Amino acid sequence: MTNAGSGGERVEADATRVALHLPGGGARGAYQVGAMRAIGELNPSPERCPFPIFTGTSAGAINASVLASHADRFSHGVERLSTFWSEMRCHHVYRTDWLSVLRSVGHWLGAVLFGRLGVRAPAALLDTAPLDRLLSRETHLARVAEHIDAGRLESLAVSASGYATGRAVTFFQSRDDAPWRRGRRRGRSDAISVSHLMASTALPLLFPPARIGHEYYGDGSLRQTAPLSPAIHLGADRILIVTARDARHDPEPAAESRTPSAGEIAGHLLDIVFMDNLDADLERLHRINQTLALIPEPHRRQSTLRPIETLVIRPSRDLRELVSEHVSLMPASVKTLLAGVGAWRSDHRLASYLLFEATYCRALMDLGYQDAMREAENIRQLLFH
Repeated sequence: MTNAGSGGERVEADATRVALHLPGGGARGAYQVGAMRAIGELNPSPERCPFPIFTGTSAGAINASVLASHADRFSHGVERLSTFWSEMRCHHVYRTDWLSVLRSVGHWLGAVLFGRLGVRAPAALLDTAPLDRLLSRETHLARVAEHIDAGRLESLAVSASGYATGRAVTFFQSRDDAPWRRGRRRGRSDAISVSHLMASTALPLLFPPARIGHEYYGDGSLRQTAPLSPAIHLGADRILIVTARDARHDPEPAAESRTPSAGEIAGHLLDIVFMDNLDADLERLHRINQTLALIPEPHRRQSTLRPIETLVIRPSRDLRELVSEHVSLMPASVKTLLAGVGAWRSDHRLASYLLFEATYCRALMDLGYQDAMREAENIRQLLFH
């Protein structure tokens, strides 16, 4: 590789393109930062960014954007993310004061009781104005264009879900600004901003949607049925995925189970939104790879399909167990709100997405580091071979 100055290295046009894909998960996004710490230690050139392509959704979009904005000094980007999550508190992400929470609850009750009189329901349970201020202060997204121009970075992509059009939209900043369309999915060239991050992180019903242009957007996982497609569209032939869901299935109930509460159902819905589409897309990708391996090379060249190598880092522990050790740190106002929807005295599935508290985040980071180090040889083969 040729030197591009400022501590970075230019990405060769014919080099293997490795993408880092970071899916959503709310507070679980801290797990991804621990994995990045491990990759930073495994990197034979710690300042060099091993990923020319970054794609992310929800909390993963924040992590991907911070790392992309430090493409000239990958280790510094990891350090910034580690500090960001290690000092996290719930009130940095959404308002937790009693007045704000009670106002939200009262607004919902008013809409139920007086909706026929024109009282509209609020867009979300929680107010994420603190997150907007935090991202505006802590992110340096203008650097993304600088790194792309200098050749240190190829692409950054952030996905969101349009409420008016019902489409999954991937906003991407890249050397190649050609858009794409696939069914209800599209790629749109745009300079990534805090507004894109707020849209991608807008958990349905919990966080308010964000407006980009003429449309309001919610969490990118809502309609992203093929979460790996942005990385592939942007030219990746290897993808490292760091997901915050373990691969184990819940056991069959030993006795008749009770009717789930609204809060428990909401927790399951977030699991579906953040995790199920990724698992399905990985299965589809593996089937395509197997099919391509059976096709003779001359015929394979006639297809637009190409084999994609993937490596997935997953939690070795059920995160519901981990959150149960730290859930007492949740602000009292939010505990009351979760109890009101039946999500408190349960498996804390919903709380695991909302517990933006430093102790929990640091525990997630430690787990992500350990799990990535268990995959050290595979990571070296994928990124540094």
